Order: sequence, then structure tokens, then C-alpha cells
Amino acid sequence: MDAANLRRPSRQRQVWAVGGLLAALLFASGCATPVGVDRADPRQIYRELAGSAVSESKPSAKTQELFTRLGLRDRFAEDPEGTLATLHAGLGGDDDADRLYGLAELHLLRSEETGRKDQALAAAVYAYAFLFGRRPEDALQPFDPRVDVARNVYNIGLTRGLTGPNGEVSLESGVQPLPFGSLSISIDPSQKVWAGRELTKFLPATSVQVRGLANRYRQSGIGAPLSATRGEVVGAQPPGAARVAPRLQIPVTAVLRLPGVRAGIAEGSLSGSLETFAEDERPTLEIEGHTIPLERETSSSLAYTLEGSPIWDFGVAGFRLGDFMTGGPVEQLVFLKPYRPGKIPLVLVHGTLSSPATWAQVVNEFDNDPIVSSRYQIWLFIYNTGNPIAYSSGILTSSLREVVEELDPDGKDPALRRMVVVGHSQGGLLTKTTAIHSGDAFWKQVTQRPFDEVKLDPKLRELAKRSLFYEPLPFVERVVFMSTPHGGSYLSDFAPAAWLSRLIKLPLSVTRLVVDLASQSDDADVRKKLTAHPPTSLDNMRAGNPFLETLRTLPIDPHIKAHSIIPEQGDGPLEEESDGVVRYPSAHIENVVSEKVVRHSGHSVQERPEGIQELRRILVEHLGPSS
Repeated sequence: MDAANLRRPSRQRQVWAVGGLLAALLFASGCATPVGVDRADPRQIYRELAGSAVSESKPSAKTQELFTRLGLRDRFAEDPEGTLATLHAGLGGDDDADRLYGLAELHLLRSEETGRKDQALAAAVYAYAFLFGRRPEDALQPFDPRVDVARNVYNIGLTRGLTGPNGEVSLESGVQPLPFGSLSISIDPSQKVWAGRELTKFLPATSVQVRGLANRYRQSGIGAPLSATRGEVVGAQPPGAARVAPRLQIPVTAVLRLPGVRAGIAEGSLSGSLETFAEDERPTLEIEGHTIPLERETSSSLAYTLEGSPIWDFGVAGFRLGDFMTGGPVEQLVFLKPYRPGKIPLVLVHGTLSSPATWAQVVNEFDNDPIVSSRYQIWLFIYNTGNPIAYSSGILTSSLREVVEELDPDGKDPALRRMVVVGHSQGGLLTKTTAIHSGDAFWKQVTQRPFDEVKLDPKLRELAKRSLFYEPLPFVERVVFMSTPHGGSYLSDFAPAAWLSRLIKLPLSVTRLVVDLASQSDDADVRKKLTAHPPTSLDNMRAGNPFLETLRTLPIDPHIKAHSIIPEQGDGPLEEESDGVVRYPSAHIENVVSEKVVRHSGHSVQERPEGIQELRRILVEHLGPSS
């Protein structure tokens, strides 16, 4: 065979080569190309693009882009500390902002993995530098997603970096280590004072689930949202501070300012000052020429306040024990914040077998409603609900008179005299007594003798006058009745109600007054009834009870606007419906500005969205057209 034939492929080899080429082409046509697209769920794609160290256990797409450009994508998994040091060493270059952002995210992830507080603080430092220490040429676009992530990294890093083993956040001066140096923190003791009391036991809002509230409210911004306990009196208290609920947890935001943060990072030595802001102090903060909203979390503080609170037991205990529970009367007005001139008081009065805790949903919603919270201040009236309605009503009306005189003796605050009183169930009956002229209508149920002719101990005379004679309170402009048994509750007619009524221990002053009045009554039947069984609230709410019938017939003063919110369980004719405790004909009264019937609702309409929104509508209406 000659050389030419040796160089020429055999026909068989040619066939094999062509066949192999065709097979490769066919194989390639049936497989994905190295670069292309695959169909996917848009939500999954969004999660991949929007995820970050804040929401997941991996860095954001922006930090992964930085990894790829620097060839560090695989190295971080094998040598995280070395990778972080490399990123830190390259600060100051063209990719400075990218590195600051990446370092913030990665240190937050590492702090979660290692539990090291220094890495959490480092995350906060880098995030602060990214947000407020960027070079002018590194200006960010308004919709850059890194701004929101960096803000949250700062907030979480600061909280985690200052949280001790007991779960409390330590707001103290001192030097804290950082992976690349140290951070000297200072705080003025006055930063931990609210309404004249020291704030202690700072608990992070970000580490608890809130249960029992329909909504959990948080305002996005800068700072670590905390909940603080009120401690000892350390300074002058503003008006009304003594009436603030003693167990109230205060929503607080902690901010660590880091002036000269870029120079401090470069030198490995930073100084910062801690500042705290209670949620009623200010909504924004100035940082490096920027107006920044403060991070706010109020719902968790409300939940912290109610967690394990004895107020839950008060509903039953206060129903049975008159004034024996604490050795004296517990009826009082309770504030959620010190008195604020210019804000209208919204007084909430709970019902039978209940306590101010029944208003938790209302407080949570209204505290976070910009219109309501900016124009109203919430006051809660607490009382023993087994006591006679006249006794509790007298304390409510006299307490409101006293507090208005105490807070504004010169009458300089017109908002204080635009008060709105809201009562649920029995609380609605108490509420009505703030808005009526009773004359001697209640007194004549006891005796026909003029009040001045009856011989009574001076203290008992004052009690009788307060409990049986009412005038419209001049500072009350509007009242709202929710699930109110104006005509009585049919449950009070059942035999168990009479049995429960006999378990109630009335205040000693009430018992003495009843005995003295019975002895001087001209009516033998009245004397017999009063001495046999002094009336309780259950007796007062029985259909046909003289006190209740008298209260129902007394009209509301024409200068005071009234509203009714009436729940009903079904869809039937209103005359046949009830909320399980009060029938519609009992809850309905004439001459109200509005009556809202809430269908498919039980007695606790103050916890239902429809009831709360109707109350809000009334409050906005009360503000007038300029609101």
C-alpha cells in the first residue's frame, strides 16, 4: 500500500466519524445549553433576589455578586474569618460601599453561627458606615435594596451585640471588643429616664412572638426596638405620671451614634454614644444631616405588659371581693402615658367580670393609628364589677372631676374638656351617668324624705350624694355604649345569677350606708329588701330593677352626643336577636347620633374589628372636619 493510501481514511472510519458528529449534534439539541433560562415560580425568583442575612441564613444577591467579582465565593465557606479580613483590608477602594455592605451582612451571619457579640456589633458598625459614612461618590439610588437591609442589620446587630446571657439588653458605658479593634460606648444616665422614673430591664422586641393581639405593629426605621420596665422615681414627674399603670412596659428605641465611623474603622478604635427614645418622645432622628425615622415596636410592649399580669385575675376577684382585695378601694383612673395637654381624653370603662385588659385590642389599634394617637390620650377606669352600679358610677364621675381639676385647674387646655367616655357592657351603664341629670330620681327609690333631712355620718352622706345624684360632667362631650344592657341582661334573670350575687362581698362603706338608709326609709318593702340583701351589680342589671329602670328613662343631656355599638349573633330580626348576654331591645336606646349593629358577633364587640373601626369612625367624627 502506497503512502497516499495510508493518509486516506478508510470508508468505514469516515462513516464512524460522520455518525459520531450526528450523534453529538442530536445529543446537544436535546439538552440545556450552558447558559439559558428555565421556567420558575416568580415568588421563588423574588425570594432569591430579595433574600438577605436578615431574612435567611445566607447573604443577599448583592454580597454574592461581590464574592464572585473578588473570587471569594467558595473561600467564605472554608475560611470565613480570613475572608472577612480580606474584605476589610480592601476598604477604601472603588468598591468601598459594596465591601461595607457585604461586611455588615457577613458579620451578622457569623454572629448567628458563632454567638459572638463582637461580630454582631461589627455588623452594626459596618451597616452604620454603609448608611451614614459613605464617600460622596458612593451615593445610592433611592430604591437600592441594600439600604433597607443595612438598616435592619444595624438594628439586629446592635440588639444582639448588647444582649446579655439573661436575655436583657445592657445599655451601659464601657469598651466592647470588635473583630478588628474595639468600640468605646458611652451613655448619659438621663437617657434611661422616662416620666421621672428610671427605666430598667430592657428586653428586645425582635426576639419574641406576640400572641393574642390581632396585629403586631412596627414602624420601620433606625434603632433597636426595646421594651423597658419603669423603676424608681429619679426626678420630677410630669402631670399625671403618678396615674400611669405601675406594670406598664415602655416602648423604647436605642440608637448608637458613631461619629467619624470611617476613620474609626480604619484605625480599629471607635467611639459611640447610646441614646434612647421612648415612643411618645419623637418620631425621627437627625444623623449626619439625614432625617431618619426611628424603629418603633409598640405591640410587643403591650404584650409584655399583659404577660402574667394580675389584671387577668382581677376580673373574677374584683367581681367578688368589693374593696377587700387590696384592703381598700381599687377604683381608679389609669393612664397609659403621662397627661399630654392638647390631647382629648378617651376614657374606656370595662364590663362585668372583666378588667382594663379587655381593651387590649383597642389600645393596640389606636396606639398605632396616626390620627387617633396624635389627637387622643387613653385613660382606663378600673373598678370592682360586683359592686352596685351606683357606687361604681359615683366613683367614676368623681374621679373624672378630680383628675380634670388636678391636671388643668386654670382651664387652659380645651382638649381636656372634649372628653369621650366609652363603656362596654356594665361599663356602658356607668358611662351613662356622666351624661344625665338625675335630680332625686334615684334617691326617691330609697325614701321620700328630703336628702338633707336624713341623718347620716358625714362620710356616708358624701357617699350617698356621690352615688345617687348625677349631673352631666361639663367636660364630657360624647359617650359611646358598646353591648350595654340599658334594659338589663337576661342572664341576670337566671337562678345562677342570684346565687352569684350572694357571693359578692360589698365594700363596708356600702353595707353601712344601706343599713342606715334602710332604717330611715318610709317604705317597709324597701327596708326589707335592703336589709335582707344589699343590691349588687347583678341585681342592678336584672330586668325591671328600679335603679336600672330609672337610669334607662333618664335622657342624655342634649349637649352630649351618644352612640351605640350593638353586636348580634345572628341575621334574624333585631327584636329577636342577642349577643349571648344582652338582647337587642335592651341595648337599643332612642336619640343616639348613630347605632351600629355588628352581626355575627358575641358580647365582646370591643375586640372585633368591626366594633373597633366603628369606634374609630366616631372618634374621627368627634375631631371635626379639619381632622
